[in-house]
Parts: sequence; C-alpha cells; structure tokens
Amino acid sequence: MKYGLRFGTAVLGNEEEKMAAEKPRREGEEGSFSLTVEEKKALSGLDSSFFGFLNRCKDGAKMKTLLNKAIHCYESLIVKAEGKVESDFFCQLGHFNLLLEDYSKALSSYQRYYSLQTDYWKNAAFLYGLGLVYFYYNAFHWAIRAFQEVLYIDPNFCRAKEIHLRLGFMFKVNTDYESSLKHFQLALIDCNVCTLSSVEIQFHIAHLYETQRKYHSAKAAYEQLLQIESLPSQVKATVLQQLGWMHHNMDLVGDKTIKERYAIQYLQKSLEEDPNSGQSWYFLGRCYSCIGKVQDAFVSYRQSIDKSEASADTWCSIGVLYQQQNQPMDALQAYICAVQLDHGHAAAWMDLGILYESCNQPQDAIKCYLNATRSKNCSNASTLTSRIKFLQAQLCNLPQNSLQNKTKLLPSIEEAWSLPIPAELTSRQGAMNTAQQNVTDSWNSVQTASHYPVQQKLYTQYFTTQKLQSLGKDQQPPFQTGSTRYLQAANSNNQNQNGIHTVPQNLKGDAQNYFTLHIPTSEEQKIINFTKESKDSRSKCLSSKTSRQVRDTNICVTAKEHSNHIHQISSVPISSLNNKDSVSPNLITVDNPQLSVFVEDAIDNVDHDTGTCDKVNNEKSDNLSTSLPYSASSTETLSLKLTGQTHIVTSFISPHSGLHTINGEGHENSESSISVNVGLRPRPQIIPSMSVSIYSSSTEVLKACRNLGKNGLSNGHVLLDICPPPRPPTSPYPPLPKEKLNPPTPSIYLENKRDAFFPPLHQFCINPKNPVTVIRGLAGALKLDLGLFSTKTLVEANNEHIVEVRTQLLQPADENWDPSGTKKIWRYENKSSHTTIAKYAQYQACSFQESLREENERRAQVKDYSDNESTCSDISGRRQKAPFKTIKCGINIDLSDNKKWKLQLHELTKLPAFVRVVSAGNLLSHVGYTILGMNSVQLCMKVPGSRIPGHQENNNFCSVNINIGPGDCEWFVVPEDYWGVLNDFCEKNNLNFLMSSWWPNLEDLYEANVPVYRFIQRPGDLVWINAGTVHWVQAIGWCNNITWNVGPLTAFQYKLAVERYEWNKLQSIKSVVPMVHLSWNMARNIKVSDPKLFEMIKYCLLKILKQCQTLREALVAAGKEVLWHGRINDEPAPYCSICEVEVFNLLFVTNESNSQKTYIVHCQNCARKTSGNLENFVVLEQYKMEDLIQVYDQFTLAPSLSSAS
Repeated sequence: MKYGLRFGTAVLGNEEEKMAAEKPRREGEEGSFSLTVEEKKALSGLDSSFFGFLNRCKDGAKMKTLLNKAIHCYESLIVKAEGKVESDFFCQLGHFNLLLEDYSKALSSYQRYYSLQTDYWKNAAFLYGLGLVYFYYNAFHWAIRAFQEVLYIDPNFCRAKEIHLRLGFMFKVNTDYESSLKHFQLALIDCNVCTLSSVEIQFHIAHLYETQRKYHSAKAAYEQLLQIESLPSQVKATVLQQLGWMHHNMDLVGDKTIKERYAIQYLQKSLEEDPNSGQSWYFLGRCYSCIGKVQDAFVSYRQSIDKSEASADTWCSIGVLYQQQNQPMDALQAYICAVQLDHGHAAAWMDLGILYESCNQPQDAIKCYLNATRSKNCSNASTLTSRIKFLQAQLCNLPQNSLQNKTKLLPSIEEAWSLPIPAELTSRQGAMNTAQQNVTDSWNSVQTASHYPVQQKLYTQYFTTQKLQSLGKDQQPPFQTGSTRYLQAANSNNQNQNGIHTVPQNLKGDAQNYFTLHIPTSEEQKIINFTKESKDSRSKCLSSKTSRQVRDTNICVTAKEHSNHIHQISSVPISSLNNKDSVSPNLITVDNPQLSVFVEDAIDNVDHDTGTCDKVNNEKSDNLSTSLPYSASSTETLSLKLTGQTHIVTSFISPHSGLHTINGEGHENSESSISVNVGLRPRPQIIPSMSVSIYSSSTEVLKACRNLGKNGLSNGHVLLDICPPPRPPTSPYPPLPKEKLNPPTPSIYLENKRDAFFPPLHQFCINPKNPVTVIRGLAGALKLDLGLFSTKTLVEANNEHIVEVRTQLLQPADENWDPSGTKKIWRYENKSSHTTIAKYAQYQACSFQESLREENERRAQVKDYSDNESTCSDISGRRQKAPFKTIKCGINIDLSDNKKWKLQLHELTKLPAFVRVVSAGNLLSHVGYTILGMNSVQLCMKVPGSRIPGHQENNNFCSVNINIGPGDCEWFVVPEDYWGVLNDFCEKNNLNFLMSSWWPNLEDLYEANVPVYRFIQRPGDLVWINAGTVHWVQAIGWCNNITWNVGPLTAFQYKLAVERYEWNKLQSIKSVVPMVHLSWNMARNIKVSDPKLFEMIKYCLLKILKQCQTLREALVAAGKEVLWHGRINDEPAPYCSICEVEVFNLLFVTNESNSQKTYIVHCQNCARKTSGNLENFVVLEQYKMEDLIQVYDQFTLAPSLSSAS
C-alpha cells in the first residue's frame, strides 16, 4: 500500500516508461508535455499543504508555470493510458489544480482518487485539499468533516493551524460559538507559520465575543489588542471601529451622551488609521445623527459613499435624515436609492412606507410595507402585517374617489422608481439646514451589533421610535459590525436568484481568500452573515443531483454502508461568471463565495466531456457529500481491532454494518517519507502498522515497539493498527413501515420487592433490543420514601444549595415553534443562570398558585360561552401562536455530598443492584472519582412545560430516572441505531448534535422513518434509558426527578462508550468519562468472563501500552527527561487544558506550572504546537511501565459461570 502523494512523480515516470514500451513516442506534441528530472524533483514536494503559501516561496511564479506544465503532462498521460494509472496520480493532479486555484478540476481529480484508493482516509494531504475545495464552495458541512478527519489522523499536521482557523470561522457561521472559540484558541497557541498573524486571530476571538453579545468580554479583548506595540495599522483601525460601534449600541459606559462621545472618539481614531474606511464613516454618521449633529452626519454619510461601494444602508440613513428635516421628496429619493441597491432592504421599505403614510398616501404605504414583510431580513413582520390590515380597513371605509381627488405630496412608488436621482442629492453636502437643531431621538441608538449572525446584514437605521410606536411596536433590526461589502453580497443571494439585484463587480475574495489577507477586518462578519440559504445553496451545488451508486468491488465498504457515495463532479459549465486564466472557459471559477451561491444548480450538471480526468472510470463514482475519507486514530485512540480469527468492532462506521476484522498484516507494506519543505516543518513520518495480538505477552508487545521512536519527536504520533475514524450510523435498512413508527414502550409492572430483584428484569433492561424500559410502581414495590426528594424536604435540608436554571418557552410537548410562533424549528433556546433551592421552590409554589388562578378564570369563561366547541378551537389554535409564556426549569442539582444528603442517598440503596448509583457491576463505579451527574445523583425541579432537550447520555452510558412527583413527565425516545439520522437533522438545522439544545420535529422524524417511543412517566416510575438511546422529556405537571448513569458490564455498553469517546475526539469535544483511565481500572478491578468484552478491553490496553512505550522512548531519544510524578487516590483523570483530550500517564506541564505546583496539563500535540522542541515543558510520569506491564499481563479471560460449573 502506498501512503501519501510522494509516489506521484514516481508513478509519472513509470507510466511514461510503460507507454514508451507500448507505443513509440511522438516527438513534438509529446515532447512539450514531458517533465525533466529536475522538474519532477521540484514537484515531488508539492501537495495541498502549500496552498496559500506558494506565493511566499522564493520561486513562486516559476513554480506556477511548472504546475501548469505538469497538469498538461498528467492529463495527456491519463488520456494515453485510458485512465489506467495509479490512484496517487489523480491525487497529485488534484493538488496541482488546487495550488493554481482551479477548484473545479481539483475536486474532480480528488474524487477520482477517492474512487480508486480504498484507504484514502489515511492520506492527510488529500483530506486537507478536499476540505479546502469544499471550503471554497462554502460547503461548510463537508469542509468541517474533511478538516476534522485531518486532525484526527494527524494532530500534528503541518497545516493544523490553518485548519483550526477555518473551523473557527465555519463554526462561527453555524452559530456554534463554543466550538468556534475553541478552534480559534487552538490556532492562537500554535507557534507554526500561518496566513494570519496572532494579533489577527486575537481580533477574531474578540469579535466572536461581540457576536455572542458578550460585550464586556469583547471590549476587554479589543482594548487588550490596542495595548500591543507595533499593532498593524489596519488591525488597529478595525479594532477602534468595533469599539466605537459597540459604544454607540451598547450601554458600556455611562449615559447616552458619554457613550456617544466615546463612540465618536473611537471612530475618529479609526479614521486616522484608515481614512478610506467607508464603514467607519457610516458609523460616525450614525453617531452624529444620534446626538443631533445633522450636518456632520450628512458629511460622514457622504464620505462613506465616496470611500466605499454604494450602500443601501447609507442611503436609508440619509433618507431618515431628510425626513427628520421635513424634506420628504429628498427622503423619498434616498429611500429609492436604498431599495434599488438592495431590493430586500426591509428597513428602507418600512421607512419608505412610514414616509408615505405621513404624507397621507396609504396605498403606497401598503405596497412598501408588503415589500418589507417579503424580505427575509424583516424582524417586524407581525407588526407590519397588522398595520397593513389597519390601513386596508381604513381604505375600505373611505368614500369613493376621495383619494383620487386628493393632491399627492409625493409621487407614487411606481413613479418614484423611474424618476432620475437629482445630481444635487448625490453631490451636495451643505444643502441641508446647518442649524444644529434638536432632532428628536427617533433613531435606534441602542442597536445591537453583529449579534444575529444569520438573520440580518443591515447597519441601517430605522426612522422608528415615534413612527413605529404609531404602528404599535418599537421593534428594530439588529445591527452588525464589519464591512458591508461581504454583507451586501451575502444578502443579495436571494435577489440574484430572482434576477433582481447584482453584486458590485469589484467584489473580490472567497471564503479562503479572507485567510490570505493580513487584514483581519470586520469583513469577516461578511462570512458570518452568510444566511443559511447562502450556505445551503453552495452545498446544493455539490450535493443535489450528482449522486451515483457505488460498485462494491471498487470501494472498501460493505453493501450496508449506504452512506459511502461520492459526488462525481467533473466540470461545471457556467456563463454568468468570469473565469481565471488558469481555468478552462467551460469550468466554473467563483472568486466570491457569495456569488457562487447564485449558480445553484450549475455544479449539479456533470459534463463528462470536459476535464481530462473525467474520461476515466466514470463507473466508480461515489458520493462525497455523505462519505468523506475517514482516517486513522491518533494518540490514545480506542478504535477497537483484533488480529487473527477474533472478530471485534474495528471501526465505528455503523453498528449495522456488522463486525469488522482487520488483520494487521494488511498494513505492513505502508511506506512514507519525511519531506522538508521550504517554510514548513517536516511532515510527520508515518510508522508502519504492527500486527500484535492481544494474546501476546507484554514483553512481546514492548519488543515490537522498540526503536519506533528513534527518530525523535518528529513523529507526530504513532499510527498503529490504522482504521477509519468514527462516523454516525446510517439509517437502518430496510426502513420500518409507517405503522411501526410509534412502537409500544417496553414496560414492566412491579407488585412487590421480589419482582424488583428478579434477575430477568436486569437482563430485559440491558438487552440492546430494548432502547428504553419503564419499570412501573417501583417506588411502591420497594417502599421507597420519595418524600425525601420532595421540594419541602429539600428546602429544609439545604435551602441554599445551588440550582442551575434554564429559562424556556412554554410549548406543547410534541411541538417546537420559533419565538414568533410562525414555524416549527429544531433549535430550542434555553438560557442558563443559577439560583438556590429555596428560591426555586418559591418559584415552583408561585407557579402552582398562578396556574390554579388561571384555571378558575378559564372555567368561569367557559360558563359564559354557549359554544364550547369554538372555545376549544380557539385554545388549540392558540397553541401555535406567540408570545409563549416564559418558564424556568431547575436542573443539575448535585446530591453527591453524603454529609448533606445522607438520608436521600441511603434510601437509594434499596434499589436493585443493577440500577444503584454504586455497585461492583457498574463500570462508572470503577472510574475512581466522582463525575457529577454520572456516578452521583442529580435532581431536577420542574414546572409544567419544563424541558430536557434531545440528547444521548455522556459517552452513551445507560441512565436511570425516577419521577418523584407529584406531576407526570412525557418522554420521547429514539433507538440508538437512529442517532446518525438525528445528527443529520441537527446539521441541517445548524445545530451541534452533542452541544446544542434541540427539540426534534416529530413530522421530520416520521418522514425519515424514525421510530419514536412516547410514554408518560408517573410518580414512582423508573425509566431505564439503554446505552446510546436518544431521548427528550417534558414535564406535564409540577414534579422533581432524580437521575444518574450506570454502566452495565457488557460488551455492548463498552463498545458504545468507546465509540462515543472517539467521536468526541473527532468533534473536539471533551469526553466526560476517561475511557483510557477507566479501561486500566477495569483491568485492575474486574474479572471479565465475556470474551467480546475482554477482547475489547485487552485491545485498548495493548494500544495504550504501545503508545506509552513509544512516546517514552521518543522523549528519551530526543534528550527529554521524564520525571516521576505518581498519582494519588481519587485524583481525577488528567485532560489537556487546551484541546480537552484525555492524557494518560505522560503529562506535559509547563515549567512555570510545574514550579508553582499547579500542574496545568497539556497533551503531547498541544505542547509541541506551543513549543516545538518542548523546551518550555517538563514531562511527568504517573505510572511506572512495570506497573502497566503487570496489569496488562494479569488481565486474562476469566472462566464463565457455565464452564466453571
């Protein structure tokens, strides 16, 4: 097996030799396409990692010429060989096209490589190049997956910093701010070369805080940037611009006068650094207008128009100024300028409607209001709709011909649209009244900036406070910071699709061009403000109509893995966009990410006659939108694999694809080389995989590991027993019939204590075929005193105990509406805060009293109506309409302290062993320390409507939940097999399956043939959630619930826990359960008789033992001393303080942290990124290798009870 692309030129030479032997070479045409030895040598080191850096090379221009020649040569050879060339040939061709920014050809070549190379997922350079192409096309979903694969197989990839930057931006676009911040911080600590400087990355972190509405954090971050000496002028100008706009919009300092003074000062300083910033001039105009300096405001707006592209925002604000000065005709023409520049400018349409209404022209006002409501950026739709109905009613009541006989102050909207704009309107600066009169505070001076990233792109100012009050509501659109050029393009997507609005031609730069600029301006907000339509449109270009079936013989997947299909996109005919010189006229080149959205279906149509690579092997096309190359596991990866005849899960592709067996011999011929590139760190050497059986002794294992690390720390990590990374399962096949999508919930009714301890009950609950089991009447059968967990008792016991509060909207259990009540959504907003048990108990009681009062009032109303049916109809109709009532749910109340909650915890010892918090058969009891809410009890306090959003339990462990009462809870449960389907739904709705709050739309699930168990949990009922089951819960009445996790000692539980551990690592999410640490503790404490469970644990021990030995030898070979540190009892497992992966045995701690005894831990990868030679780190060892060897050797398969008997 050949790894990587270093063989591309060798293959080229071999192909030339073959063709020379088969056919006489024709001089002339062929001669012009041949490569010299020197040229081949120069090309041998080029791959996707040079993207963005080629121009920095000494001979960058010369190299581009050589790349063009190489591409012609490769394509010529492919035609001559009739496509029968090595797969690496296509991968190298993809790299060359990528480096020349010919993305369409690059994608075609990469996909041909994918279809030919069965172990494509081992090739980090391929995945990185593929991710860059997807990033260019704004197919962020696929770009994220490809980049995550690169980091998974090679955390020390030479362009890891570039990957973290792009992931940070894409997650920011997706409003996954937590993930975005994490990747920006990972990029910031990396000392390797990058297209953005550290101060630019710091700027984007500060802007991320601002986007999250964490204004004080953003202000502090911006001000910290200003303290940096020799801060680049453009960065400084942008920072000052952001600070000025934040002070204008937010109450960061003092009253209005003070904050406007600060805002103006910051903006003026920004203009000193960059006097040509149209955006800063616009913001300055807004500030002047807010304090009544009309002339200064007009001058600033004029400067904004002169310095930047024509802006609908600016013209709208100018219109407001004219309207305030009682110049309606000038105001009209300014508004017309705005809406002609941007047909979907909701603010301008609304202000224009207000203008017409103030001039007693209601018909024109109605037309403008209707245009405003049609805009996707309209935040006042309900208010405007009400106003339209009001005006229409007024028109109906007017006498006939009354409007026709009335003199119009303004031309109608149709007339105004065709009127030429007077030159004086666009040129005069002093025509307005220069007297600084007291302008009414009719502008929205407290607008938020850049805080609704996918809703609104406008910086526009409404003419609203008084006028909108006349409409009944003072709602205004969010204002965002940053340059409007990207924003205009982002919001013009829909206009262009309708053939209405065109983006200015000088708009330049796609999503990746942004990274190559050393100017981190607020233009990044342009990317943020890609609406969902924008991103989806690009994705559709790559995924809607080009899917084909895969031939099983050509791709290393089973027939059941239906997701392994890849789009075969070869070339894209398009006439509406100009192409670069390096691109064929019939191939798409989209320099602007926003413009690319307009092609919509352009890439859907595959032209097999264009692009030489496309003539080859068309029958082997796959669908990359559902299957990206998946890669090998990294340090401390627990992907399960065995050798020999043993069958075990070797990859986490799908639980439905059966159990894989990968023999280590298949990897023994892996080859690699270390390439030292100009300006690049040497690429990590890939260590050949080793075939070491779990039945080998520790001596044999360590002997096999000897000398693997002799090359020192240049080995990024040891890729042993490589297998594809984890991935969500596809939907089970065949799909269930519709009548089976509401299966009955498995329920057990207990009558006495004997029933509760009956062994088959345990077996029934842990059976993988039962995703959930409801044990009815458990509390009564065991005589549990549930009153110990009642609100009254909790208050008496510890009234000041902390409660986490989630503020939510009261909605029907089977529905989830957006705040306006207009459409069903998956996202579920619930803001977090904290209170005490006493205060929440008071809220619970008040909620109950209020409900009683409302119920009495409702009964009185029902008596007053004779038609009860219409009343019920009104009530049911009201379910879907906002505003929804706000409620509070108390969660994560920690009951782990045995001193505080002794009585409560003792009562739970009455439960059967398999559901107890602590038991020998509970894997979580062997972690060795308390994990809050998992191996300890947590309590929830609820009012009706309180929700626990959709989720799987941490690391897929089982869950126990007992309803204390007095009210009921309604549960929704989906089997573990379908979590991949729900993950897909979350991604489609811009949600993170693991981290976001979401509430599934049942209609979506049923349409996707997903079964949903639905049942009521009454007081005293225990709900057992099996491993990996997805569930969400809503309280029907006032109730408390207690919950914790358990880990049955089964292969199914362990397998799912390890799968989620690896999936979390892929997703850069911390695993709450340290599976490596737990596996070694299980080997110490438990005798395992289940062969499958034993093999999985033993393999994990084998893998970690090899990694510890290899890393230790590499450190010693590099001259790095390993210091003994040891480990105390009950000490939590260490995690990397940067990337949050579990760190086992060898801890990398900074010299400062070690001297202060704070021991802030880093993993090897983060330590090396921070300090390439680890000079700032000490390495601490927690376990002696002799101890690990002893545990490994002594962990053997115990005889089963049946064989023993």
